[in-house]
Amino acid sequence: MSWRHAGADDALALMELERDANLVALSDIFTEPFPEDDVLARWALVLADQGVRVDVVDDADRLRAVAAYDGVSLRHLFVHPASWGEGLGRQGIERAVEAGGAGIRLWVLEANGRARWLYEHLGWRLTGQRQESVWAPHPVELEYRHCATFANLEIEYG
Repeated sequence: MSWRHAGADDALALMELERDANLVALSDIFTEPFPEDDVLARWALVLADQGVRVDVVDDADRLRAVAAYDGVSLRHLFVHPASWGEGLGRQGIERAVEAGGAGIRLWVLEANGRARWLYEHLGWRLTGQRQESVWAPHPVELEYRHCATFANLEIEYG
């Protein structure tokens, strides 16, 4: 399995991956119909942004994972439910950390325990910042910052 850089022609597949992952992982949070048109439009903007790297893993049928990041943040990370447990989430996070270095940040839904466990397991720590999601019903998002660990001493970068 290898990662490749996504292009403008991947926007629809990115929306479908995000939809499929959210409908399984966050079905108790997002009870409204998935906003396909809005998410598709957002992916078109992300893909057009020269400052954002969007990497994907795909197979013959669909995208399996995406990691979108810039020099300061992991913007989006989704893994198709059929590929959960294969290490793709970890690989996507590692790509973003390599590109952004120490102190890279991300936002995650407070209720997304699966993702929060993975981030914390890989050295991310809460910053104390909270915000409301832009997507209805507007659940709370929490900010995390990547930290380096050396000899049992956690060093946070700000």
